[in-house]
Amino acid sequence: MRSSAHIDFSRRTSPRELPELMDGDCSYEDFRDCLRSLETVNRWLLGYRPTLAWLKRLPHKLNDPLHIVDIGSGGGDFLRQIAGWALRRDIAVQLTGIDLNPYAARAAVESTPKELGITWITGDAMVYRPEKPMHIVISSLMAHHLEDEEIIALLKWMEATVQVGWFINDLERSKWSSRIFGWMRWHWLVRHDGPISFRRAFRKEDWIRLLTAAEVPQEAVTVQQWRPGRLCVGRWK
Repeated sequence: MRSSAHIDFSRRTSPRELPELMDGDCSYEDFRDCLRSLETVNRWLLGYRPTLAWLKRLPHKLNDPLHIVDIGSGGGDFLRQIAGWALRRDIAVQLTGIDLNPYAARAAVESTPKELGITWITGDAMVYRPEKPMHIVISSLMAHHLEDEEIIALLKWMEATVQVGWFINDLERSKWSSRIFGWMRWHWLVRHDGPISFRRAFRKEDWIRLLTAAEVPQEAVTVQQWRPGRLCVGRWK
């Protein structure tokens, strides 16, 4: 992998052009350990902070439990954080994690106390038909695994489906962000895929272009930089 000093960050690299090992074949043990390392990344580099800060601005409290769906939920660490956030604020929640990779649900179950009552589903979120409405949809470090056309489809689906709001927590594409990540010691899969993830990540102009293509009203959307290395997109309805 070339040094970030010699990489062109001016454009987003397509996942088809630059695949990650985590998106291919790997053992369950490596996948699980990679997810656990990513949980450490989120904890050390303040990855939970943008999503939890956005949730604090919840526009109204529902009478029914707030159904929060995490798409690309991985090992479930974000929903575990949200479960704690809701408990501290006495907010009734129903939490669902959805991931295409069957290893994800298995890893999430292993790492999640049963008393949190989180449901883990293997499948495509955009064909998921829950018994209760999806009030909020979140994702973390998932969008950069998608091609532009897939992101546009996701944005359209969230606009049509989600009742209260949605939030995408992902990476900012920059040399500085990539260098910060490179200073840490992570699982070997994370060390390999991390620099690739930053090349497939986003700048504000990318999100403006994608939101425009999905016909999302931009006056209702926030695109906010969070240090270190995050660029997040949020929408309350």
